[in-house]
Amino acid sequence: MRYASKALVLLLAGGIGSRLNILVGHRAKPAVPFGGIYRIIDFSLSNVMNSGLTKVGVLTQYKPLSLMRHIGTGEAWDFTGRTRGVKILPPRTGEKDSDWYKGTADAIRQNIDFIKANPSQQVVILSGDHIYRMDLDDMISYHRQKKADVTIGMMKVPMEKIHEFGTGIVDNDNRIIDWEEKPKEPKTDLASMGIYVFDTQYLLNSLAKDKKEIDFGMHIIPRALAEDRVYAYPFEGYWRDVGTIQSYWDTNMDAIRPDSDLSTEQWGIRPNPDADGLTMDRPPARLASGCHVNSSMISAGCIIEGTVINSVLSPGVHVHKGAIIKDSVIFADSVIEEDAVVDLVICDKQVRVGQKAIIGHGGNKDTVNRLYPTHLYTGITLIGKKAEVAPGISIGRNCIIHTNTTSADYADKKTIEDGETL
Repeated sequence: MRYASKALVLLLAGGIGSRLNILVGHRAKPAVPFGGIYRIIDFSLSNVMNSGLTKVGVLTQYKPLSLMRHIGTGEAWDFTGRTRGVKILPPRTGEKDSDWYKGTADAIRQNIDFIKANPSQQVVILSGDHIYRMDLDDMISYHRQKKADVTIGMMKVPMEKIHEFGTGIVDNDNRIIDWEEKPKEPKTDLASMGIYVFDTQYLLNSLAKDKKEIDFGMHIIPRALAEDRVYAYPFEGYWRDVGTIQSYWDTNMDAIRPDSDLSTEQWGIRPNPDADGLTMDRPPARLASGCHVNSSMISAGCIIEGTVINSVLSPGVHVHKGAIIKDSVIFADSVIEEDAVVDLVICDKQVRVGQKAIIGHGGNKDTVNRLYPTHLYTGITLIGKKAEVAPGISIGRNCIIHTNTTSADYADKKTIEDGETL
């Protein structure tokens, strides 16, 4: 028996995701392109669709326009029809930043009217910024079997990363008996995935108790442990938080590694091909005579005349003769001109790399970015949307070239040193 049709989904998609640096300068984190033809939020939306859930509220906040255009009517994920739909839910308390959602629980509280307008037995709360596959119907069934008030999706993570998560200690029945939010000295390796199932009336009652409780991990869950039935739903599949430049790059590389557990096709992940003209009306990729492509993802509309190795190319990327792309992620409609080298780089949309420019090749991966040492420290260089990289320029490792930079901004520079920003 499937339970998903009786549940309502609230998808949290308003995060700033500041650790992704210039990739989120003009878009919300869930709207960041991923894996050639997708955006990060496509994974959560596809999980919802594949699990049989039909009513979704998407809570937006930070720079929501590209996300709203991408979701559109929800048709790409079958969220159209008399009994199904997706609704965008922006903050409604005011227009200032201080009126934004103050936390995950506050975001849900501001949308209680949406919950009441769509009667359900359970409410499923998801984050829109993770790469994973999960059958949410199984989780809802587990929740009902346990007669839980709250069920939290949880998985084991390496102890050196556990401080980034909410953590739970469980008994032999998977009931959570202790909870710590981002512990400095963790007692467990069991981490919250930010996926919750609540009985609907329990959620409404819990949110009404104390409006100062603004976050699930910090406030709602600890109180619920003491008073109610809170269970862990054990998850052992592929799940990645792509909240940092390094994890974002790693996960894109998983999309092309043959031994990876990430498989968008097998998972049934759907993009929105109509959004922003991403793939509609583009011709098939064209690989010219003499080009070389190895272990890479090449999307529709790409023209490859040079060399592409271990890289992910979104639609419309043009790699000219003699150009080399290696270990990189290139967003849509970027152009890499003749004899340019792009090595360990993430390029946003519509970037133009001039002839014989060198980005990342050589350099010192240990020289962290001077302005953002916690964002860029493994050698990856970022190129912002619509940026021009001047012909012949040499750009080092862990560098940032900002959005809309033009060739004139380089002045008489011939080199951007490792760790510098332009």
